[in-house]
Amino acid sequence: MLYLLSKFLTPYWGPFRLFSSHALLLAGGTATAALLTLLLLPRLWNRLPRDRGKVICSDLDGMKSAGKPTGAGLFITLIALPVIVVFVPLAFWDFMTVLAVYAAMLFGYLDDRALVPWGELKKGLLDLVVSVAAAYFIFRGHADAIPGLEGLRILVWLPFTSDVFFVSAWVYIPVAAFILWFTMNATNCSDGVDGLAGSLTVVALVMLAVLLYVVVGYRPVAHYFLIPCYAEAARWAIAAMIVSGAFAGYLWYNAEPSKILMGDAGSRFLGMLVAVVSLMTGNPAIILAIAPIALVNGGGGLAKLVLLRFAKKLGFEIGEDAAIRRIRFPLHDHCKKKLGWTNAQVLMRFILLQLAVMPILLILILKIR
Repeated sequence: MLYLLSKFLTPYWGPFRLFSSHALLLAGGTATAALLTLLLLPRLWNRLPRDRGKVICSDLDGMKSAGKPTGAGLFITLIALPVIVVFVPLAFWDFMTVLAVYAAMLFGYLDDRALVPWGELKKGLLDLVVSVAAAYFIFRGHADAIPGLEGLRILVWLPFTSDVFFVSAWVYIPVAAFILWFTMNATNCSDGVDGLAGSLTVVALVMLAVLLYVVVGYRPVAHYFLIPCYAEAARWAIAAMIVSGAFAGYLWYNAEPSKILMGDAGSRFLGMLVAVVSLMTGNPAIILAIAPIALVNGGGGLAKLVLLRFAKKLGFEIGEDAAIRRIRFPLHDHCKKKLGWTNAQVLMRFILLQLAVMPILLILILKIR
């Protein structure tokens, strides 16, 4: 909104041209979202349902969250939404993608409120629906007609090759939908230690914003790395930073011992948004570098479940002494139960691992091409 207003207001007063500055929109949107969340969240969280607690590593540890307001992701994302509308120059299909991410948040909030938690099948199917919808919206918003090729194609670049690929909807949408679905559920599974899922995803979103603004969206740097330059990359950098600011305001109250929990509403929103913004770089594999710890921490359990069930289908029985059975998932549970780490140690060490591994993987993906 501010970006469009600058065109009409600048003739009347020159400084209004700053509203068209992506740097100003990014900084102003981030600060506004953080401040609004910090101020408004304490006035709203008493309206939220209360967490019933669950057994995680032990009865006492699993019930620490009982009685705390949960589902705060609803208010955090609703606070961020008008800031996104005001500060981010979104095109139609971009806005539809944002709505799909908010649909994932809404399903998570309804699950938080339900007296009987939704089953895995119901949640998995709803997640799949919004993932396919978001993948379709991304494709429609960024695909073009390519001479000599039938139908719309989207431009994709990959690690370890300087070639670019024009991918059809039949290939792109299923792959993108899987990335969205898996990242959303992996992030949701990581939400078991105060501040863990929120901190890991905020770090990922900030790095994505830097990547979009400085590399993918800046032609000289993009050409240096032999990757396509996306003129619209800056708008998603702004959106990523606004959400980072909003959840930073939430993390102020979620620091251990937490006063409030974001619940499935927040973790599903964050997981899906990280995947969406990763896809906006044009490289689906970027998600592996941006969110490695969250994917291993939460996604490892999904991979373990699939592997055990697949082995059983084939008639193989994996014994209790096998390494895959001895490792608990989410991995933060293993660190607490088997290694004796405290919540504070899990949070700090996982963030440090993310900060150590992420730049290395990004360099490999960007530079070795």
